Amino acid sequence: MQSYRDLPLLINQWANVVRWEMRTRLFLRTLEFLWQEGHTAHATHDEAEEEARRMLGVYRDFMENWMAMPVVTGLKSESEKFAGALRTFSCEAMMQDNKALQAGTSHNLGQNFAKAFELTFQTETGEMDFAWNTSWGVSTRMVGGLVMTHGDDNGLVTPPRLAPIEVVIVPIWKNDDEKTKLTDAAYKLRDELTAWMGRGAHDRLRVHVDARDGMRSGAKYYEWELQGVPLRLELGPKDLEKQSVFSARRDTRVKAPIPMAGVAESVAKLLETIQSDMFAAAKARREAKSVRGIASYEAFKALMEGEGGFVYAGWCGGAACEAQVKEETKATIRCIPDPEFRSATAPTSCLCCGATATAEAVWAKAY
Repeated sequence: MQSYRDLPLLINQWANVVRWEMRTRLFLRTLEFLWQEGHTAHATHDEAEEEARRMLGVYRDFMENWMAMPVVTGLKSESEKFAGALRTFSCEAMMQDNKALQAGTSHNLGQNFAKAFELTFQTETGEMDFAWNTSWGVSTRMVGGLVMTHGDDNGLVTPPRLAPIEVVIVPIWKNDDEKTKLTDAAYKLRDELTAWMGRGAHDRLRVHVDARDGMRSGAKYYEWELQGVPLRLELGPKDLEKQSVFSARRDTRVKAPIPMAGVAESVAKLLETIQSDMFAAAKARREAKSVRGIASYEAFKALMEGEGGFVYAGWCGGAACEAQVKEETKATIRCIPDPEFRSATAPTSCLCCGATATAEAVWAKAY
């Protein structure tokens, strides 16, 4: 990189990282993990800021529209930001135990790292200047986020857009004659579903037929529920007679017949409904456990000692208050929320000290 003409420099990579974690936690804090990270260099602060915010939006889009995991986006406090960065933005999700999970971050690094590594370029006016850098990343921590956002006592619940298998067809028979007839019908149904072009040629329905011998239907149901397959289609003799197939949703466990006529389009629409319903359910849980306008610091401490949740409250901007809250409750400022997430009426006083609030913050215990 020598000239402004070489900018922006945009690097994306997947890499394995090793960290010395004192206490490992599956998916969330492991000694080694896979992550996606980006590193960019820009000619101006504003271009770097735009890139950092854009990537935060990319992450949010994936988390919400693919993982069905709603997030709150915003700015990290000085003590919580990435060391050396001008500012750090994050995506904060609430898990089913009401704890926060930092699912992804994006950093405007300013010129600090460029100065440390002497990363310079010639500007349009012929002067030499240091580049403005960003970095951003997500990791296999998001697998943990998916498990804890949607999973239940029966195993995984996978959003259709991410599921390797969206639909599993289970033919049900009692004798060899029924087996041949129903297995043939199951594969015919699979072919009809996978041939459907409503999504486009490169986004076919992902369907599997479970025609294994020596295994009861109930055991098959249990196995596919454990793996989180979004939709199960059961095909028995009576279903063939009625020219229908019996469906079972993984998310709500609701069961209903689907006519064979137009079955592919019906299944595709049901999968989209499952996707949107999973997001809506997760968002409703988050909002039900989000508190705005909490009465007092004592009430806040009682909440954090109990079921927890997201608390939107005022902050004076002082590091001392932030540290005190963390010491006394183990809760931290997850972010200064973006405008769309802020309370309709801005808090006027600091949650901790009672002084005039300079910002609204989202406080929560976190993984």
